[in-house]
Amino acid sequence: MDVSQAIRTRRSVREYTKEDVTDEEIHEILEAGSWAPSGLNNQPWRFKILRGVEKAEIAKHTKYRGIIEDAPVCVAVFLDPKDSYDRTKDLQSIGACIQNMLLEAHNHGLGAVWLGEILNGRYEVQKALNIEKELMAVITIGHQSVKTVISRRKSLKKLLL
Repeated sequence: MDVSQAIRTRRSVREYTKEDVTDEEIHEILEAGSWAPSGLNNQPWRFKILRGVEKAEIAKHTKYRGIIEDAPVCVAVFLDPKDSYDRTKDLQSIGACIQNMLLEAHNHGLGAVWLGEILNGRYEVQKALNIEKELMAVITIGHQSVKTVISRRKSLKKLLL
């Protein structure tokens, strides 16, 4: 799939089959995330792969609990303050990292969604995982169980200033 097609056809997927996601697929998704641009090439992101008990534990801290519980695998994305030099740039870089991961999941025929609401319980999640880095998002990944609807975008005319 070419990049333009991937960008235009990727959708947020919130419902998954029971089919597992392979370790190789997860590795390639994380690898894609690691290639995102970052200021001074500081690469401030850190990943925690979540399955089983850890996944169930963090699900308690979001209103989207069911999405996390139903996904075969989740990836928690953190900001490592030790590698941070400019918070705004680092947050932008982590956004690019997550977008790369979503596109790579789509490239593998997998569905994924970027959950940000879990940040309301970030401290509880960090404590549950015993991680002293700042939670940025949780990405759920799996094989899509239902066909997603076609998405619409505002016209460029409406977006240009």
